[in-house]
Amino acid sequence: MEQSEVLKRVIGILTEAGEMQRHAEEDAGDGDLDAGGSMVTTLLNETMPHIAIPSDATVEEMAALVGREVGGAVEQLVGAFTLAFIALAQIHDSGQGDVTSADVLQDLALRAEELSSGEEGPEGPL
Repeated sequence: MEQSEVLKRVIGILTEAGEMQRHAEEDAGDGDLDAGGSMVTTLLNETMPHIAIPSDATVEEMAALVGREVGGAVEQLVGAFTLAFIALAQIHDSGQGDVTSADVLQDLALRAEELSSGEEGPEGPL
């Protein structure tokens, strides 16, 4: 999965989590709190590689294979969540009260879309 697609999926998860939080606050906890978990599970299933482990592999060989194959996917996920966190934290720390977290995530999603189409946004690549 391309990094820009992983980032867009992470933004979707964070946006949905924000909506769930707002609904929970409004409805005093009547929302479906499990929906976010299923989104994360779907992303993990789509991001993690399928690994074929030879039947004669040793434990060390299995560990090395899994580490090598899963490592890249984990780096993509951590990178996407980190980028989203930094974007949100910078706006928070700047004290810009007129910019919501949804605004920040929407801008980041637009920048990710530009990246996937090969364009650079006004601030350069992500």
